[in-house]
Amino acid sequence: MTKINFTQLKIQQDKLRHKLILKDSFRKIKLIGGCDVCYRVQENTTWVKASIVVLTFPNLRLVDQVVIETETNFPYVPGFLSFREIPTLKKCFNELKKKPDLLLVDGEGIAHFRKMGLASHLGIELNMPTIGCTKEKMVGNHKPLKFKRGNFTPLYLKDEVVGRVLCTRDKVKPIYVSVGHKISLSTAAKIVLQCSPKYRIPEPLRLALEAVSCTELTMSIALIKK
Repeated sequence: MTKINFTQLKIQQDKLRHKLILKDSFRKIKLIGGCDVCYRVQENTTWVKASIVVLTFPNLRLVDQVVIETETNFPYVPGFLSFREIPTLKKCFNELKKKPDLLLVDGEGIAHFRKMGLASHLGIELNMPTIGCTKEKMVGNHKPLKFKRGNFTPLYLKDEVVGRVLCTRDKVKPIYVSVGHKISLSTAAKIVLQCSPKYRIPEPLRLALEAVSCTELTMSIALIKK
């Protein structure tokens, strides 16, 4: 296995961070995507299984879906997972027949140790607006929040706001929203809420999770080995 230089990867993340655009840099959203990743180990080989789904916006009708699985030698190291997951996600994106105008990512944006979580890194790689959305926080702190749909409180990393703790359902735990790339935090939170009419998790991410969790899919699956 090739030894990975994490010091160099930190330097790369620092360079990427200077490319981030943290304001709305897109026109009307007609198609919105969601992506998720899971892993499996078989005979000492680790596989990354990634999915991207594409829905109409704002009525959230599924129009495209791709699932791809690739072998990886990159270790599971929090803070560096984008280097492990992006190659497979980019393959998924390239296979889509309908490209989204914006992508929801199951991962952090700037709410990350070095402000370069999966959503931010992927947004730069694809040159498109992305939103980070997670069920648990990686970094930061926030004030208590009443669990009522639409309520939110800022997520702070030291003295800087890096995200929002957002309630998408009444009496249900909130989710953590952060800017990925080419979008403002207020717009990101608004879009996440629009994409969550029934469930705690936004519909694009819920369907992407279902795709990587299922053994049988109704749409095409590509199997790629490095």
